[in-house]
Amino acid sequence: MNNVKKKGSSVERVLQIVEVLARSSKPMGVIDLAETLDIPVPSMYRLLNQLQPLQFVQLDLHGKVTCGKRTHDLALDLWKNSPFKAERLAILQQLSAKIGESVGIAVLQDLEVVYIDRVISDWPVQIQLPTGTNIPIWACASGKLLLTQLADNKCERIVEKLSLQALTTHTQTDKKQLMTSIAEVRKTQIGTDNEEFIPGMVACAVPIPNGDQPAFATVFTHSPTVRKSLDELLSYVPVMQEAANELSVIFHQEYNE
Repeated sequence: MNNVKKKGSSVERVLQIVEVLARSSKPMGVIDLAETLDIPVPSMYRLLNQLQPLQFVQLDLHGKVTCGKRTHDLALDLWKNSPFKAERLAILQQLSAKIGESVGIAVLQDLEVVYIDRVISDWPVQIQLPTGTNIPIWACASGKLLLTQLADNKCERIVEKLSLQALTTHTQTDKKQLMTSIAEVRKTQIGTDNEEFIPGMVACAVPIPNGDQPAFATVFTHSPTVRKSLDELLSYVPVMQEAANELSVIFHQEYNE
């Protein structure tokens, strides 16, 4: 990470703290954060003590600093309202027309998957999962796929701590079975949901490429089983991957322009 050696007002320092944490791939120690921003350690503790109750930062079990809930919410709001939203929706609209089912983009937020963008198919029978819907990571295609973007040991630690609840008769509640499914998804890079979240609904997801970094978002589609089986949905993976590649270009523009 490039050091940010700047001094300024308290407001500027607060924004720099959030910025550095958002760019960091792992939690940062208070001293490392202070050195990165050239801020005295006592001043860093003071600023963090102000930010933590506001939920802009939080401390993990080891006392290291990460972005808090309000920072994550802010990032999602910026994404949802960005000037590139129309371009993303245009790609999703085209994809939905090819598949004939609802499609969307999903990201991880804590231990849940959140739908950021969604285009609904024209069928009169719909499964209502609007933008902003939160879904447990163990019970959906995008969740299992995004878990594979983590290091093996980190993924295992998360699954070990999860309280797996049966949402349907097909939900995987055995942790060893879930890890076996995740290992298969890690090989194929295709997430699946075979009526694990909602009875009578199947889904699949592919990652949106993120350069040489792990994917942080997926393209997904789902369908009632009365219209399509899981195997039928999986036949559309190639066109989903094409859409994911197009979205990757937009994300690169969105965060670098």
